[in-house]
Amino acid sequence: MPNAKQGQSTPGLIDPIVSADWLGANYDVVIVCDVRSYLDGRDGYTAYLESHLPGARFVDMKTVLAATAGPVVGRHPLPTPEVFSDGLAELGIGNEATVVVYDDLGGMVAGRLVWMLRQIGQPAALLDGGLQSWKGAIDRGNVSVDAVERTALPWPDGVFVGADEVVAHIGAGGVVADSRSPERYRGETEPVDPQAGHVPGAINLPFAENLGEGGRFLPADDLTKRFTDLGIDSEAIIYCGSGVSACNNLLAMESVGLGRARLYVGSWSGWSTDPDRPVATG
Repeated sequence: MPNAKQGQSTPGLIDPIVSADWLGANYDVVIVCDVRSYLDGRDGYTAYLESHLPGARFVDMKTVLAATAGPVVGRHPLPTPEVFSDGLAELGIGNEATVVVYDDLGGMVAGRLVWMLRQIGQPAALLDGGLQSWKGAIDRGNVSVDAVERTALPWPDGVFVGADEVVAHIGAGGVVADSRSPERYRGETEPVDPQAGHVPGAINLPFAENLGEGGRFLPADDLTKRFTDLGIDSEAIIYCGSGVSACNNLLAMESVGLGRARLYVGSWSGWSTDPDRPVATG
């Protein structure tokens, strides 16, 4: 368990990460969401139709959790509050709902929805271990739900930053961490974006190293040591390839009481497509 307090059922206090046991005990009072998306060409919705948790609603990364991709803004810029709200409303997810989200990649993708909801004050958590951790019934096919009314809430100030703020933060001696794999950080390979490397001055904090056996998060002490050994606290800026897997690091930090660091949403896909930005390798 990442946190001794994990699984509190009070909506305002729900931890960022909850276990399958907690979900099973609270299934009737939460909405479960499936957020699967892949970098290897597989289709997340097809995977959802083949198997998903009972009643889970599929949340599409491109239409609900991101705006149109482009140079500088990156592959997954944040949607407007209105687009985000409308997408959730169509899925029957109101402002007061408590939401538990999963994928099958250790929270690499699902963390984005959890992070977005928590930023606007809505109780949401990532299912520790994802789909593979669920030992209960599995459903197939689409889930039909009625739309609900929902109010669009603005993104709060200070929860995400742009490239200029990343530069200023590094210049002031602040920590900026890259959540991608070591080989992508070093620029040895780049399977998605047109240029390999990392933001000069950024350190490497691979999100996958938050995970242990069964794709579950490491114990709280291990996670805390992992972050604090690198000087990472709530003042840090975290990025990844496109502002998605970085949310895994952000939720892991919050789960062990290290506060809420900031997200560079454009991440490497934004930085590397801006001709005015330098690139570091190694």
